[in-house]
Amino acid sequence: FRVLFSDPRMSQIVIHGGIVYLSGQVDKEASDAEGQTKGILSKIDNLLAAAGTDKSKLLSAQIWVKDISTHFKPMNKVWCEWLDPSAKPVRATVEANLALPSLLVEIQVTAAI
Repeated sequence: FRVLFSDPRMSQIVIHGGIVYLSGQVDKEASDAEGQTKGILSKIDNLLAAAGTDKSKLLSAQIWVKDISTHFKPMNKVWCEWLDPSAKPVRATVEANLALPSLLVEIQVTAAI
């Protein structure tokens, strides 16, 4: 069991039993769903690398969008461009009120080592 990048509230990465669990990632820089998704996936790439794995070993993804009718399509476009086509994880995407009004997308993934 290993924890990386933790603060008083949570850890960004937990590794247990050969599985890497990332906390939900958001992007506070971009103002649209496409830009936020690009920023989030860049963070995910960096966190997976820090844990010793990469997107080719994804197992699952949970995605939250603020407004499914507005934000799903641009998020999904970026997701599909980023995803390793030979290693698609199981995935769920739902509409949700996120922690800050400016957040449009949040993504959480798990991956094998």
